[in-house]
Amino acid sequence: MTATGLEVFDQTIVVTNTWRRALAEALGPDRQVAWGVLGSVVRILRDRLPLGRSAHLGAQLPLLVRWRPSEQPKAWRSLDAFPAIVSADLRGLRPVDCKDAARAMFQGPNRYVDPGRACRRGASRGSARSVAGRKKERH
Repeated sequence: MTATGLEVFDQTIVVTNTWRRALAEALGPDRQVAWGVLGSVVRILRDRLPLGRSAHLGAQLPLLVRWRPSEQPKAWRSLDAFPAIVSADLRGLRPVDCKDAARAMFQGPNRYVDPGRACRRGASRGSARSVAGRKKERH
């Protein structure tokens, strides 16, 4: 018997808690902070990655934090601006050093993501290539 009655839900809870614990190793034992950082950083990435890359990365996330890719990615500002964006998104939690939070996210849960799959060259252009190929076949 599973805790929720559905294996898929039990599995995503286990994986999400594994990711959250990886963040807590760096940020402290506050579960709300770890959950907030996890959600904040993945939403900020989702909103700034090209559609294809966002979809590839999102497919590797636990079901509880998976996303629907943004159709119109926001412009990247700079690496230096990233912590400020995270900070704004984490309002309402106990104070967290946002550089530490982003670093913890990329060093902790990131070990469970295949960078080759998420950042594969051309991933964001795959559908454009197939459309172009179909157009050539018609002519």
